[in-house]
Amino acid sequence: MKILLLEDEAMLRATIEEYLSDLGHNVFSFAQSTSALKVMDEQIFDLLILDINVPTITGLEMVEKLNQKGRSVPVIFISALIDIDKISQAFELGASDYLKKPFHLKELGLRIDRIKREQKPKNPQHIILSQNYHFARDEGQLYYHKKPVDLTKRQLQILTLLCENIDSVVNFERFRSYVWSDEPVDNATIRAEISRFRKVLKEDFIVNIKGVGYRINRYYR
Repeated sequence: MKILLLEDEAMLRATIEEYLSDLGHNVFSFAQSTSALKVMDEQIFDLLILDINVPTITGLEMVEKLNQKGRSVPVIFISALIDIDKISQAFELGASDYLKKPFHLKELGLRIDRIKREQKPKNPQHIILSQNYHFARDEGQLYYHKKPVDLTKRQLQILTLLCENIDSVVNFERFRSYVWSDEPVDNATIRAEISRFRKVLKEDFIVNIKGVGYRINRYYR
């Protein structure tokens, strides 16, 4: 899993990062919430592990900001807090789990495994996009009537980003970061590239959210 870790205690942060990396997870660790938020605007994560009491912006406030943007990511809060009101707030914000410090690293690993198992049905490898299109995430392949569709590298990146954020709006900054690797391209260039992509589709499943970005809505048969 691609995991973002926010923990301001250096030794604990390094220990958790090492342990999860040894388990095969791709861990991005941060001591400051402002830095973590910036990266979260640019990249997609499978799981967030957030300390509640960090300077500037707390872990709870970070999740509030994500909720306001319509971003839904599983969260494990870690904290020494025993205040039931804070714990209740964490779960009201949509926390998947809560671990009180100090905790055994193996327990954290077990909690992550549970979340990973629960995520599988929510993030299927084959995403139905329209009546005849579907995207195989594991293959990185778009199909029309079960026949593979040839896409350019950039079109595939656009499609992958949108499918990873199904039902959510992807703004221009995220396209710029993910597809253009932060090259200084303007919004008009991004719109033009997506417009060319949409023109080659026999069924247009990419929705333009004027002035904001693009979205693919989950298709129900």
